[in-house]
Amino acid sequence: MTDELMTIRQMCDAFNVTARTLRFYEAKELIAPIREGQKRLFTKRDRARLKLILRGKRFGFSLEEIRQLLDLYDRGDQQKTQLKRTYDVALGHLDDLKRQRAELDDAIDDLTNQLKWVNDKIASLDDDQ
Repeated sequence: MTDELMTIRQMCDAFNVTARTLRFYEAKELIAPIREGQKRLFTKRDRARLKLILRGKRFGFSLEEIRQLLDLYDRGDQQKTQLKRTYDVALGHLDDLKRQRAELDDAIDDLTNQLKWVNDKIASLDDDQ
């Protein structure tokens, strides 16, 4: 991507999102494109913020968490506060994801065992006939 401004269509294509998604993030004040009438022009800062928003959503961050983390960028401490807070929040989400994975693994094992039991039962009924 260049330092040039991007239209909403270019942003949609570059980030594989819909125009509705971009307008939603704008309404939530997560990005702030330049407005020229009805036209939206996205800056390098908007692109960086959108990239972080999409990554945060992928990792399970809420929009409010993402907003808070993005707002820490301008504190003037070379992003130290933002990075530290992001790290702490991400650790919590990593723990949540690992817990969810363990729950899924248990459910998969349980379902696999149930399917084996049903399959064995079907086979035994076929043997009886």
